[in-house]
Amino acid sequence: GVSIADLSEEALAKFRRERLGFVFQDFNLLDTLTIEENIGLALSLNHQDPGTVQNQVREVAGKLGITDILAKFPYQVSGGQKQRTACARAMVAGQSLLLADEPTGALDSRSAGELLDVFQKENEKGQTILMVTHSVQAASRASRVLFLRDGKLAAELRRRPGEDFYQQVADSLAALGKGGRKSA
Repeated sequence: GVSIADLSEEALAKFRRERLGFVFQDFNLLDTLTIEENIGLALSLNHQDPGTVQNQVREVAGKLGITDILAKFPYQVSGGQKQRTACARAMVAGQSLLLADEPTGALDSRSAGELLDVFQKENEKGQTILMVTHSVQAASRASRVLFLRDGKLAAELRRRPGEDFYQQVADSLAALGKGGRKSA
């Protein structure tokens, strides 16, 4: 109910910190912080109690299968572990909107599927997730897919119960790749 265009710089920074979670394609982890500290950074910046931070970090790390690396530094872990850390950092505070740029890009197919399972469960609990992806697998797990072409909306699909959504996404992508316009 509040226009972000009318917010002061300070209020806008607070809005971003408290309401938005970001998953960056290139992780944006701080090399001088442990994985645990990277995940809990937003909570610490919001002056959360250290015990609460630790509990929330461990909970989200457990969901993403990275509890065993919490004491390590980003340069000591794989790209897939960095990607799951970036996702954990975005999810830890329960922000209203999670913005994810290619969140499965650095993951093998099994790990990607596991991450998408976590996203789906969080979405079912009310978490809004806006994901940018080129992956048919990732897109087909969404409830709604928007296809952009040259910066404009080219097609839209909405999941309906019992449909093969993967095939619909793949077919739409193929049609758009051939220069055609496919509408839902």
